[in-house]
Amino acid sequence: MRVQNPDARAFYEEETIKSGWKTRALERQINAFYYERLLASQDKKAIADESADKVKAFGNDVLGFIKDPYVLEFLDVTPNHKLYENELEQGLIDNLQGFLLELGNGFSFVARQKYIRVENEDFFIDLVFYNFILKCFVLIDLKIGKLTHQDIGQMDMYVRMYEDLHKIEGDNPTIGIILCSEKNEAVVKYSVLKESEQLFASKYLLYLPSEAELKAELERERHQVELRLL
Repeated sequence: MRVQNPDARAFYEEETIKSGWKTRALERQINAFYYERLLASQDKKAIADESADKVKAFGNDVLGFIKDPYVLEFLDVTPNHKLYENELEQGLIDNLQGFLLELGNGFSFVARQKYIRVENEDFFIDLVFYNFILKCFVLIDLKIGKLTHQDIGQMDMYVRMYEDLHKIEGDNPTIGIILCSEKNEAVVKYSVLKESEQLFASKYLLYLPSEAELKAELERERHQVELRLL
């Protein structure tokens, strides 16, 4: 395998055997930094459960294309830097190639601050992409801080407007992704995100943990497993 980190390689080997991953599913997990994301997450069970669901759905299903979290390490933002939404947006545009690679396969850039006017009201969608594999538009709204129900309602409205004004014959339903620095699981659970097949909320990480931090976390996890087996 091309995974250089021996701990990560062993993890992927074990997970492939245990979960019965096919080649494409394994490739997707490696490209999505599943090992690193799992170690970095405070809720490892949720990440593992979500990953398992996405592997089952992998193929033409939308879930196979949505990551959570997205790693925006290419922005080179220091941990103590106070980031603003317009600064985040500018950073993503300045590093568009890196962002497209992080989004995944089939994404092409369409617009920034897409202007829509409806009944004398002006609206601006942060980023618009088109995915030629899914054959649909993908709208991204950038949020600094915790996800709120207002954010979800706004994206729901954007998706409905884009469907009505810009979707053409042959396009699949428009997808809306709220990219936030902190997800509110209660809001996710008790909102339209729970049942919607078009709306998603994903967390973004500005940097991954260091190799030393990953190894320390791995050792801690192994110790806890060993204690449970006693």
